[in-house]
Parts: sequence; C-alpha cells; structure tokens
Amino acid sequence: TVTSPGTGTAVNNIGVTEALKRDKVICIIKDPRFRPPPEPTVILKCSDGQILGVEVFPDTQDQYIGKEGCLMVSDGFVVFLDVIPTEGSNEAFIMPPVSFPELNESNGCKNVVSCSPAPTSDKMIREYKGLPDDAKLASILVAYDIA
Repeated sequence: TVTSPGTGTAVNNIGVTEALKRDKVICIIKDPRFRPPPEPTVILKCSDGQILGVEVFPDTQDQYIGKEGCLMVSDGFVVFLDVIPTEGSNEAFIMPPVSFPELNESNGCKNVVSCSPAPTSDKMIREYKGLPDDAKLASILVAYDIA
C-alpha cells in the first residue's frame, strides 16, 4: 500500500489505473500558465463512501473558507469536520481520473481521462526530460481511446 509521507494515510491513484486501460497515454509537463483542473485531483474518502475532504482551487475556496464544518488545512485542501466515518472504516487519499475537455470525440478521442502521477514518478518524468526539480512544474498523464 502506498501511503502519504505526511500522514501515513493510504493513497489510491485510481486515475493512473484508469489511464493505463486506455489505447493511448500521453504526458504533459505543465507550468502555472496551464488551466486548473476541472474537478478535484485529490479526495480524502472513507471506505464507507463518505467524503472527508477535497482539494480546492482559488476559484472554489470561497465556498469553504469560514463555513461551519469546514477546515482549510492548507491553501488547497478542505476537511469536512461534520463527516463522521462509520466505526471500523478506513480513510484513503483518492487521486481520481479527471476530465480533460480539450480532447473529445470531435478530435478523435473518447473515454478521455487525465491524472497526476505519484510525486516520485512526476520528478522522474521531469528529470528524464532534463527539466529542473521545480515545484511550479508538474506532469499530467492524459489518456484516451481512439474514437
């Protein structure tokens, strides 16, 4: 089981698993000029199905900041204090497949998903391409089936 270095919580990168099922997988290295993801790329979820927290973006922070039952644990993540896991359930950080609207059936792609590889894989990809170890750079896998 892969665990978060900061918390020891399990991490399940479902996005990578789904991407590898597609016909084609490409890698993009992005910098801050690239658009934010259309939905959260990290979710803290209980094995009972409840969502304990989600990644937030500058344009979605306002719906959580100062709201009862919400704790911003960083600039980019909120925990829902009023969600009580079922006794015996386990928590895990889920990295889900994320939509990638730039690719669709109009340009020959279907079943499109994108995802973030693990931080160690991200670093390896950037090193392979001769790019610096810079927190402003990140790799994204984009996968699709041929329409």
